[in-house]
Amino acid sequence: MVDYLPEDAPSTVAMETMDAEFDGAVANTRVMMKNVSIQEALAVKKDLEAIDGVSEVTWLDDVIDIKTPVEMADEDTVESYYKNGNALFSFHIAEGKEVDTTDAIYQLIGKDNAMSGEALDTATSQKMTGKETMYAAALLIPIIILILILSTRSWAEPVFFLTAIGVSVLINLGTNVFISEISFVTQSVAPILQLAVSLDYAIFLLHSFSDHRREVNSPEKAMQLAMKQSFPAIAASASTTFFGFIALTFMDFEIGADLGLNLVKGILLSFISVMVFLPALTVMFYKWIDRTQHKQLLPSIPNVGKSLIRLRIPALIIVMVLIIPAFLGQSQTNFMYGVGDQPESTRAGSDSIKIEDSFGKHTPMVLLVPKGDLAKEEKLVDDLNELHAVKSTVSYVDSVSAAIPPEYLDESVTDQFYSENYSRIILNSTIDAEGEETFDFIDEVKATAADYYGDDYHVLGESVTLYDMKHIVEKDNTVVNVLTVMMIAIVLLVTFRSISLPVVLLVTIQSAVWINLSIPYFTNTPLVYVGYLIISTVQLAATVDYAILLTEAYKENRKQMTAKDAIRKTINEKIFSIGVSASILSSVGFILWLTSTNPIVSSIGLLLGRGALLAFVMVVLLLPALLLVFDRIIEKTIWKPNFYKGK
Repeated sequence: MVDYLPEDAPSTVAMETMDAEFDGAVANTRVMMKNVSIQEALAVKKDLEAIDGVSEVTWLDDVIDIKTPVEMADEDTVESYYKNGNALFSFHIAEGKEVDTTDAIYQLIGKDNAMSGEALDTATSQKMTGKETMYAAALLIPIIILILILSTRSWAEPVFFLTAIGVSVLINLGTNVFISEISFVTQSVAPILQLAVSLDYAIFLLHSFSDHRREVNSPEKAMQLAMKQSFPAIAASASTTFFGFIALTFMDFEIGADLGLNLVKGILLSFISVMVFLPALTVMFYKWIDRTQHKQLLPSIPNVGKSLIRLRIPALIIVMVLIIPAFLGQSQTNFMYGVGDQPESTRAGSDSIKIEDSFGKHTPMVLLVPKGDLAKEEKLVDDLNELHAVKSTVSYVDSVSAAIPPEYLDESVTDQFYSENYSRIILNSTIDAEGEETFDFIDEVKATAADYYGDDYHVLGESVTLYDMKHIVEKDNTVVNVLTVMMIAIVLLVTFRSISLPVVLLVTIQSAVWINLSIPYFTNTPLVYVGYLIISTVQLAATVDYAILLTEAYKENRKQMTAKDAIRKTINEKIFSIGVSASILSSVGFILWLTSTNPIVSSIGLLLGRGALLAFVMVVLLLPALLLVFDRIIEKTIWKPNFYKGK
């Protein structure tokens, strides 16, 4: 995730500065060996140093002279590395080698000992992404097939649907080779999301084809008519999703651009596949559809429109009561900005708990300040040690002495503390990697450094990176949401040639988005911010299709009958199709939530699944109520309405 921060982010600049100035890297992994003597721990340290990808292994012998009895050393210092017979090693694993290196470390330490850290989290995410995507697909495809079988009258049609969209998903995955690399979040979410969002296009086309088969004898002619009739609905549906995903690419936090570009490619490829490949496939093999006809398996619900229209007043009242608390609640949710903690059910999660139980929380941070003034540096270190969350500091003035000029010592002693331009101070804190307390602590560290060096300092570490993410994505939220709403509003304006209808549709779907995103606040559940940011766009872009489908049909029916009759007829005609789309998208979300151990992917799945259901409820309850209430306004603000004038 660090790779997706902007190049001018303070933590990115700090990391580049340290890489240029110092050879040694900051520790990103910890290993705890249980029930070992000091000599056994030293042997383990050598074994760790010998593993490819491991560097800068730090243990007790690096901070005290272990030739003397440890009982004579500072107790806090000793217990940071060796406590109750357990030894804790800190080291760095090189970027790009996380998977192979952590596998080798597991072989070395066995099942009884523990490992945790950023590098292990990265390795775990990388290994699980491919497996979990396949697992999710293995669960999802049978569910989608079942939904499609229940909603069609041919055993072959679901195969046609999935083939058309499946081809576009595979092509989209293949084109990623030209991007060089993509995020594990994109790899986990994009293929399944593309399948769920664009399956509607194939359903629209083949349902229209089936209708026209009853009117004309020629399959080719029926397909021509179906393509002509369904093209506006498919194009409008694809456009809202396309432009919604385009908005993600404007994020400064480039994970949005990574996912947005992938989904934009996917929607475009799905649209082409449905309008070019699927018609050819269907015309060539239409006899399969004819030979595999079956009765409708789901019973139709008579007069469902009449029943739902009676709920219009309660629906309006409930939404009016909920919408303001939901809007306020979704902006006050307790967010996580990293990948979150690994689940306790995984080894990485359980190991992290074991290490924390034995040695406490440990969040290292590095401060780079201009070198040269030892007295100023010593005062700074003293002030840093006074901060409540600082357990210890590692610096030249701590480890050697401010009284000894570094020029008098060998470079092997001073290299870890001094570069050509900077002095490096390592802070070991007892706070979480992120959270309000952590971010307040970073502000304290920055303020303390600024007292001595003004703006001429750099701070880096996992928590500092998350601090930058917080400030960057908060700005992104406003930009992405405004762009999404504006782009979708323009598409709706062109589609319906109306000023009022885009407002009605956006209010309907945005209400569902706000209610969905406010639930974590009211249930006091932390939410991964990347998931929140993505889903606030994806849910709006993906589920506005339901509102388009219902409103397009209502507009046509309204030309022949009164508003109430038109709404009743429209719900009867379209609730089944909307329900199929919503159930597929909801299934995708809940399966991602259930199958993924990655907190970002899991949170996206839960929000998507719940959001699709909420959008369905809003479209069949709130939207008809709004269309009835604002019928006269809609008629006056639509281009050539030709609405029925009778009573």
